[in-house]
Amino acid sequence: MFDQSQIQEFKEAFNMIDQNRDGFIDKEDLKDMMASLGRDHPDKFFDDMMSESSGPMNFTMFLTIFGEKLNGTDPEDVIKNAFACFDEEGTGYIQEDKLRELLVSMGDRFTEEEVDEMFHGAPVDAKGNFDYSAFTRILKHGTKDE
Repeated sequence: MFDQSQIQEFKEAFNMIDQNRDGFIDKEDLKDMMASLGRDHPDKFFDDMMSESSGPMNFTMFLTIFGEKLNGTDPEDVIKNAFACFDEEGTGYIQEDKLRELLVSMGDRFTEEEVDEMFHGAPVDAKGNFDYSAFTRILKHGTKDE
């Protein structure tokens, strides 16, 4: 499912989340990690995250959950085609302002905070053009730095 370098990256992530270093991720670890990122969420947020694990979340369970999540994403062309629906001129770009408006007003509406989080590090040029092909590659394969 994952190659050795990916497993190593997941291990590093697991160790960063496992704040108390007991070999398991629990609700308190998640809270501490989010607090260190400046995020404050209600208990239900963490309860929902923990409910995805069928038992204590050790590294094996962590890998299993990520494998299921990553395998459950749409193929690259499906994601790209979804963005292309809003690219009326077929340029490969969508104006960031326009996409922001669509995300908060259509379908499964995003909150302003979720949209801000999505655009953090997204490929947007100085003119506000969102490169959805590059964004799709990042979603599916990570950034070049990763």
